[in-house]
Parts: sequence; C-alpha cells; structure tokens
Amino acid sequence: MAPHLTFFIDTNVLAYAYDRSEPDKQARALAVLDQLIGMSALSTQVLGELFIVLTRKLHKPFPPKTARERVENYLRAWTVLPVTPMIVQEAVRGAMAHGFSYWDAQIWATARLNQIPIVLSEDFAHGQQVEGVHFLNPFVAGVELPL
Repeated sequence: MAPHLTFFIDTNVLAYAYDRSEPDKQARALAVLDQLIGMSALSTQVLGELFIVLTRKLHKPFPPKTARERVENYLRAWTVLPVTPMIVQEAVRGAMAHGFSYWDAQIWATARLNQIPIVLSEDFAHGQQVEGVHFLNPFVAGVELPL
C-alpha cells in the first residue's frame, strides 16, 4: 500500500513530456512532473506503455536504447507500483462495473488498491470520481492540482 502518495500519473502525462509536436502539453507535463515527484506514483504498466510511445508513437521516435534509459530514470526516481494479480482482478471488475477499457481499468485499480486518491490522465472524464478515485486532466485550461 502507498497511502502517503497523492497522485498516480498515467502514461499520457509522461509521454507529453517528450512530445515536441505538442509544445503546450509538453510544457505542462514537464511542470506537473517536476511539481509532483515524491508525492506521486507510476506503475509497471505505465512504464511499459511509455517505452512503446517513445519508440513507436512519437513524431520522431527515440532509439530503443534512449527510451530504455528514460524508463530506467523513472524506475530510480519515482515510486513504481507493480501490477499484481489482485490489481488484474480489480481491473476486470472495474471494466465490467464502470465500462472502462481494460487498460484504463488497470490504471484505476492500481490507484484504488494503493489508496492513491487522484489519477492524472487525459483518458478519463475530467472531474469524474469512481469508488474513491478522482480523475483530473492536467491539460484542461485552468486546472489547479490540489497539493
């Protein structure tokens, strides 16, 4: 459990930190990440997805070695939560009960089971709250993070 952590960071927030084709989102992502280190968590799922984004989905993809170095930096500097069998079960329940895609449900389940109250993501409805997990989109104009 990680009750001292306030925020769970979804892949898209990390990915925008490297996306030069979206300069406004890149600047916001970098500011959010700088502000929240030490009070936020990532998951093994998020870091795996980040590797794929960096090597395949950016306008100018990173070489795999560079992407690996970025992932390793997050592994050293951030709290990284594993995807456990219990999280998989909870994600399946969340997908069925709340209509999330499985991968979004796994983000929700990781935050919920680790008692992290806020998920930062653009993949959920901004302001939505599901079973104690609140979703905020840090890229919505004027959004203030509750620090």
